[in-house]
Amino acid sequence: MPAESGTNRTGQGRTSAPIEVLFALLPDSLALDWAGPAEALRIANHALVKQGLPARFVLRFVGPCAQTQSSVGLQLSGIEPLPDTLPAPAWVVLPGLPGQEITVQSEPVQALLHWLRALRLNTHTLELVTVCAGSVLAAHAGLLVGRHATTHHQHLAELQAAEPACHVVANRVFVEDTPVFSSAGVTTGIDLMLHRIGVICGEVIAAQVAQTMVVAMRRGPQDPELSPFLSYRNHLHPALHRVQDAVSQQPAQDWNLASMSTLACTSSRHLTRLFMAHAGIAPLHYLRHIRLAMAQTALQSGSNVTQAAALAGFSSDTQLRRAWHQLGQTGTPSKPK
Repeated sequence: MPAESGTNRTGQGRTSAPIEVLFALLPDSLALDWAGPAEALRIANHALVKQGLPARFVLRFVGPCAQTQSSVGLQLSGIEPLPDTLPAPAWVVLPGLPGQEITVQSEPVQALLHWLRALRLNTHTLELVTVCAGSVLAAHAGLLVGRHATTHHQHLAELQAAEPACHVVANRVFVEDTPVFSSAGVTTGIDLMLHRIGVICGEVIAAQVAQTMVVAMRRGPQDPELSPFLSYRNHLHPALHRVQDAVSQQPAQDWNLASMSTLACTSSRHLTRLFMAHAGIAPLHYLRHIRLAMAQTALQSGSNVTQAAALAGFSSDTQLRRAWHQLGQTGTPSKPK
């Protein structure tokens, strides 16, 4: 997806200077939309400093109101005014708001939209990050014309109505259309920020952040909103969750029905019954889904088929290709569609 060219109000050119990340807060901004990504950036800074490297992110909280209330009722104060000028590089993060529809008639929202309309987005100098319905606000500000973007599934039609010239992408965790990055909602803002941390700071730092936040798997821009790592988890059985957590975190381990049963403290036959009754899938079939998802992630990151198969726990390229077709994937591992 092409990046927008031209000059913005931060200047031009890529720089290694710290990135100022401005979280634009409105009354009732969804707390997790901004707190989750902010924590990811804070932890990234800590990991960098621990390695003797400089912190890369400066967190700022700006908005039309010096103090306001978050979506959970927490009173927020010390919010900076919306700045007239921005440093380079900078990110503007737009969290979402609660409700089935985003109303934009209030004075604070109008003030934010007026400020947003003056932004001149440009790759590496001024970039926009939206979380959940934050993309609807960006659309009302005219920042998504000709852009590919996503939002929470409840707001997809609203996003399209707010900006008919936006290419709305459904069923994606997040979408990159540099310098615009949009996520589907709530926890996917963390997925997007982890992805951005990986680009800026390297995958090792991003992995450390994910581990610190106990995020089992990071999802990518091409992954569906309902990824295999989240599927078959709509149950409350603790033994099954224990097995599924272990398989998801270490899919390359030499798993078999016996080792899964040991982890669940039950027999192989009973574990199969539990999986079918609560998750709707057999244990080894679930393992194949997870391994295939891991292999796809490795392929998207540049691994070849042999490397992806090994990383995911498949015994050979042939086993990966067999699983690829049996689980309904199009194309081939070397040439996915």
